[in-house]
Amino acid sequence: MNRFSSLCDDFYVNMNLSTEMELPANRETVLHFFERIQKTYPTMRNFYCRDQGDFVLEEDKDKGHYRWCTIEPRRVCSGQVNPEELDATLAQHRLVLELAPYMLSVSPLDCEALDLLFGFDFSFRGNHNEIVSEALGVSPSMEWLCDLPGASVINHEPSLTIALDEDCRQQCRISVETRTSAYQVRTGEYAEEQLSVYVTARQYGSLDPDSTFEKVLQNLSKTCQEMLENHVTEQILEPLKRTISLKRSM
Repeated sequence: MNRFSSLCDDFYVNMNLSTEMELPANRETVLHFFERIQKTYPTMRNFYCRDQGDFVLEEDKDKGHYRWCTIEPRRVCSGQVNPEELDATLAQHRLVLELAPYMLSVSPLDCEALDLLFGFDFSFRGNHNEIVSEALGVSPSMEWLCDLPGASVINHEPSLTIALDEDCRQQCRISVETRTSAYQVRTGEYAEEQLSVYVTARQYGSLDPDSTFEKVLQNLSKTCQEMLENHVTEQILEPLKRTISLKRSM
C-alpha cells in the first residue's frame, strides 16, 4: 500500500492534459488509443461514451480501487483510485502522455496545461465546514465570526495557489472542498459525503522545445510529493484525520 492511503478514506492521483485544439473523436482513432492502453492494463475493459461526448475506459469499481482514462473534446485524462503503488500510477500517466502525440495528434505546442492532482477524501456525516474550522483553524482576522452567538460555519474551504517561477507558468494549488449545504446545517440531516483535500501542480502553456510531456509530469510529481511530505501531511491531512476520528467516536 502506498504511503498516502493511510491518511484518508480514499486516495487518488489524476493527470489532465488540456489542449488548445479539439482532440480527434473518430471511431478508429479513439478505439485504437484505448486498445493500446488496454494492452498494458488488460483489466481496463469497461468502455463507454458519456452524454456530452466523452469517451471512457476504466476498470471495475466494485473492489474500491481502479484505473480509468478519458478522452474529452479538448482534454485527455488518466487516473487511479486507491493505488497500491504510487510509481505504478505514475507509469500509467506516462503511458498516456507517450501515446497522445502519436495516436491523438497532441503536439507539445498544443498544450494549454498539464496538471497532476493528488486527492484525499474523508467520509463524514456532519458539518464539513465545522470540521475544517476545528482542524485547520480560521484566519486570525476572522476568528471572531465563529464566536458570535448562535453562529454556525456553513462555508469554509481554504485554498491557496502559488507560482513557482517568475513567469507564473508553474503553479501549485492546495485546496479543501466541503460538501455540506446550509439546508443540512439548518435541519441537522446529513448524508455520508466526502470532504476532499487537493494538491495540484500545473504547468501552463506550450512546452519548451527541449521538453516533453513525460519530463513535465516528473517535475509535477516531485512538486506534489514535496508539498505533501514537507507541509500538507502534517498541517492539513493529519489534523483533519484526527478531528474526524474524534467526531466519529462521540
